[in-house]
Amino acid sequence: MTTEVEFHTGVADKVGFACRLLRKAYRRGARVLVTAPRDVLALLDRELWTFDEREFVPHVRLAPGASAAMVRRSPIWLVEALDGPAPAGAPDVLVNLGAPAPPDLTPFARVIEVVASGADDEGAGRERWRDYRARGLAVVHHAGGARA
Repeated sequence: MTTEVEFHTGVADKVGFACRLLRKAYRRGARVLVTAPRDVLALLDRELWTFDEREFVPHVRLAPGASAAMVRRSPIWLVEALDGPAPAGAPDVLVNLGAPAPPDLTPFARVIEVVASGADDEGAGRERWRDYRARGLAVVHHAGGARA
């Protein structure tokens, strides 16, 4: 299986974009693993509870001590980084909000990179783009932070 890679660049509000993207995935019955730096992940965790007052996007933050039953039931998994293999039973869609690209992409059918406008995020996004291309993967680009 070849992993599909998409980049959404120039996103003004990376966490808001991710909330809308994850809500759409949840509504379609998809399961998603989200990686991000610790501060971005904490903000996303809070925003998934409150960004839409009429609806909740079920999610779990994978951390030591997380309930195995809750992890199995949750369609959205929040993980700080994947510097080793994906957790057992992990979803096959990865949304990355700025964490390093995982070393092993084989568990993922699809990777969605969300890159905010701003020099630091754009530079890190370019590095991940080059990494995926070096692995022989085709990358689809959506410029301007198209609405999720």
